Amino acid sequence: MMRLGVIGLGVISRFYLAALERSPDFTLAAVCDRDPAVLTGHGVPAHRDHRELLAAGGLDAVVVTAPNDVHATVCRDVLDAGLPVCVEKPLATTLADGRDLADLAARRQVALFTAFHRRYNSNVLALRDEIGDAAIESLTVRYLERIEEHVGRDRWYLDAARCGGGCVADNGPNALDLVRLFLGPVALRGVRIDRDDAGVDRQAVLVLDRATVQLDWSFSGEVKDVEVRLGDGSVHHADLLAGYPEFKESLRHEYAGVLREFAEAVRLGAAWSDGGLAALSIVDEAYRREAHA
Repeated sequence: MMRLGVIGLGVISRFYLAALERSPDFTLAAVCDRDPAVLTGHGVPAHRDHRELLAAGGLDAVVVTAPNDVHATVCRDVLDAGLPVCVEKPLATTLADGRDLADLAARRQVALFTAFHRRYNSNVLALRDEIGDAAIESLTVRYLERIEEHVGRDRWYLDAARCGGGCVADNGPNALDLVRLFLGPVALRGVRIDRDDAGVDRQAVLVLDRATVQLDWSFSGEVKDVEVRLGDGSVHHADLLAGYPEFKESLRHEYAGVLREFAEAVRLGAAWSDGGLAALSIVDEAYRREAHA
């Protein structure tokens, strides 16, 4: 069993911790958060500074589920310690930081793994099996929610400077990774972004090769789905929330999938590759295109 440290105990961390209880690959070895109120009851050493956690040693890998604006700093320290890291999407809030992390992981010969939990959704995987090797004509991913209902006490999501932006920066990478899962690498062809009075992107449409991504942070309710149109004209659909009626229930099995694949990434080391940097690149390009429109 590999010893895992978890840095950041916010709204998403509970899904990692639940998955760890059933993981055949990892055991929880340490936790870290700046808030002392969330550090108790884990049964492992607890730290308020990630550098103290790293200095204490005794870890084989680290999960970073801290606010987006510290991903680069924390991951850099983890990689410098020679440890593989699983970081919540987005990989970083700037493309330059993302590239620096990828270069550092290569130099340290360890895995830099971006956690795209939706690719492990059971309905998404069933859709992939249903389609098989059939030619895909077009694909649409919808990621629609009211963000205020999803952030819990992690209000930093609502601060564009800390989040890296709005719906494009935060939900965009998960949706873009689903496109990559079905179509492979794609390029951005067009973008439309709608901002609120505070300048935060609340709705967006990203047009890619054979794919469209629809994002909404102001949606009444929640829709997360994938629609695929094949070359023969047939249409196939995956509702990511179907069969998971409780709020955020689908995340439980998805994060079990994250840990399973992270274990494989740890074993592969520097040979591991995923779409974290590619998604960040498209997010960066979307914002740049909007600024120059």
